[in-house]
Amino acid sequence: MVTKLRAAGAYDVISHGAAWRDADTYLREHVMPYYEGATIYCPPFDHPDIWTGNSTVMHEIASQMPNGDAPDVIICSVGGGGLINGICQAMDSISMTTPTILAVETAGAESLAASLSAKEIITLPKITSKATSLGCARVTDKTFTYSQRSNVRSVVLPDGVAAMGCWRLADDERMMVELACGVNVALCYDGRLEKALGRPVKPDDKVVIVLCGGSNVTSGMLCDWRQEYQHIVDKELELERRDSAYTSAEASPKTAPTVPSELAMPVIEGIEIGSLAVRA
Repeated sequence: MVTKLRAAGAYDVISHGAAWRDADTYLREHVMPYYEGATIYCPPFDHPDIWTGNSTVMHEIASQMPNGDAPDVIICSVGGGGLINGICQAMDSISMTTPTILAVETAGAESLAASLSAKEIITLPKITSKATSLGCARVTDKTFTYSQRSNVRSVVLPDGVAAMGCWRLADDERMMVELACGVNVALCYDGRLEKALGRPVKPDDKVVIVLCGGSNVTSGMLCDWRQEYQHIVDKELELERRDSAYTSAEASPKTAPTVPSELAMPVIEGIEIGSLAVRA
């Protein structure tokens, strides 16, 4: 990212700290106060102007929906909350209330899910997720307020599953995105969407996935992620399939046929919805 910023014409790029909060504090306390010229601070997510800019994506989605229908499901990732704030703001302005919003985070950067679980805004002690674009230890107050609406669900997936979303999107659609975006795509593979919604996905459901970023990714990174996480994802999925087959057999009458494990709907482990943890 630093290389791309310099290529775009940046005079200098200061990189500081392990996460966004470190860089933000350093900028406010050690760079801007001592700079001799004028300074302009552009927050990445915590400002109404940012939310308004992000809201335009929802207006575009609404204008492109067939027959003017509303989406049934909107999937977006959450870092500090600027994107979901814009989506909710736009939905309010056009009186769109029916879509279920799935607010997706990676484990190790789940500041929204942690706040919902605690029933108050909390600050994560540190960010451990590799999805650096989601690496915000605290969501905005507005994000916490929006997330308590009945149509918003918080979902947390591990980095390995987010990486799987990246390489499968590249395989299926020839599009490269970073982990913060791949986590949205991952929710639509291997039964995770049904688990997050708590219901089957109907053939006529209109599901919108917000592909929110692809700058911090290369083909080499995709290959590295596949090598690092492929066996982990495959192993977890196989365990989920076995557990699903076992649970189905136990819950069914003794006279009912046993569902073959390769055909059974996988039970997805590691999804957190709001303050509830779904486990196999």
